[in-house]
Amino acid sequence: MKTCFIFFLYSTILHFSVSSSSSSPLLLPLSHSLLTSKHSSSPLHLLKSSSTRSSARFRRHHKHQNQQLSLPLSSGSDYLLSLSAGSSSSAVSLYLDTGSDLVWFPCRPFTCILCESKPKPTSPPSSPSSSATTVSCSSPSCSAAHSSLPSSDLCAISNCPLDFIETGDCNTSSYPCPPFYYAYGDGSLVAKLYSDSLTLPSISVANFTFGCARTTLAEPIGVAGFGRGRLSLPSQLAVHSPHLGNSFSYCLISHSFDSDRVRRPSPLILGRSFDKKEKRVGTDNDGDDDDDDEKIDFVYTELLENPKHPYFYSVSLQGISIGKRNIPAPAMLRRIDKSGGGGVVVDSGTTFTMLPAKFYNSVVEEFDSRVGRVHERADRVEPSTGMSPCYYLNQKTVRVPSLVLHFAGNGSSVTLPRRNYFYEFMDGGDGKGEKRKIGCFMLMSGGDESELRGGTGAILGNYQQQGFEVVYDLLNRRVGFAKRKCASLWDTLNQG
Repeated sequence: MKTCFIFFLYSTILHFSVSSSSSSPLLLPLSHSLLTSKHSSSPLHLLKSSSTRSSARFRRHHKHQNQQLSLPLSSGSDYLLSLSAGSSSSAVSLYLDTGSDLVWFPCRPFTCILCESKPKPTSPPSSPSSSATTVSCSSPSCSAAHSSLPSSDLCAISNCPLDFIETGDCNTSSYPCPPFYYAYGDGSLVAKLYSDSLTLPSISVANFTFGCARTTLAEPIGVAGFGRGRLSLPSQLAVHSPHLGNSFSYCLISHSFDSDRVRRPSPLILGRSFDKKEKRVGTDNDGDDDDDDEKIDFVYTELLENPKHPYFYSVSLQGISIGKRNIPAPAMLRRIDKSGGGGVVVDSGTTFTMLPAKFYNSVVEEFDSRVGRVHERADRVEPSTGMSPCYYLNQKTVRVPSLVLHFAGNGSSVTLPRRNYFYEFMDGGDGKGEKRKIGCFMLMSGGDESELRGGTGAILGNYQQQGFEVVYDLLNRRVGFAKRKCASLWDTLNQG
């Protein structure tokens, strides 16, 4: 059963070199797989699959801390970016992932182990084109792919003679970067590094380094890593065109698992510019229907440096307010320790926000004290969704307390729209009774703090990012949020 929300970039590919003199951002449309995928229409199935994989991958991430790990991709809400490598290669759809720093393609002949229950590729595996060249063992990119192993070791593995290693003469195709292992939260791959032109809609980047994987474990689709590492797409793009690589943003149209709400594209903007005189974006019918007006000012919070996982977009969470009560976040979410543990990662590849158990329980307790005294707890539904708490909503008007995320920095609080943390749907029960309206809290517990030590403290999932333009300002080392009508933002930017 496919339950992922896959976004495609559907745009005509034009070929010309990147120009660093141009300051215009690059606008790319993202579409949603709810329009085309053959998933179950039951909200119970969608929620269960999304919550199970979000939880399992987040927990597994902390069990392999000695491996090269990126944040997991969750099939509950995936985004695809259409790229092609080399002049003769066709476009391939890759996951857009801000939690990793590698761009890799599935290459023919391609074998994916344990992929029976995974989403099928939307495009066939590619192969390195005739213009592709192998990356040498002495390249810094090779060291980056091998978790920063020294080039001398890598060239020795590639059988480069000792005198060549000592004199630095291994920088030829005769001594290529050896195959490398790369692991995500619930999948892995072995790949080789190549260099070739990379084509996005409207631009072509020369000498782009990417991985070519012929064997993967539970990873049927390639990944476009948008993290902070050397091999990520923004990092490499910044070398050729700094204005495009130094900032990017996306704005996800609120879907609430309803395909009718995602008929229009969600924008991805490379080289996002910041104009204080930007006009207000108008109201539209993209599902953002609970606010008549929209503030366009960005709320920023500084990025935290992570010595162990430098490619993460980690931020400091000070607390969460439910209604008027502010619940302070634990120390592990406020800072990152010397071992790289703690902080909150803003991630496009995980569906639901994951919090340490004790903190999550405090948030839920306050939420339940407001909602649970009015509405009956839907205990029977909770195991079927993986979400908790859930309630039977027997009134036409349901009062739900506000939820505010307080990030580090003056005025850095983000108020989530109700639909981002409380999902309402109709449940048919066991098929014998009449349908009843259900409402579920949409944040999740990631486990006890003791289990999370040395790893990510929490994740801000993309479900909670809906209806916001989320900007990654790499030049100023900050992440920003602005409440948006995302479909109208696309229309405004597309009209120039």
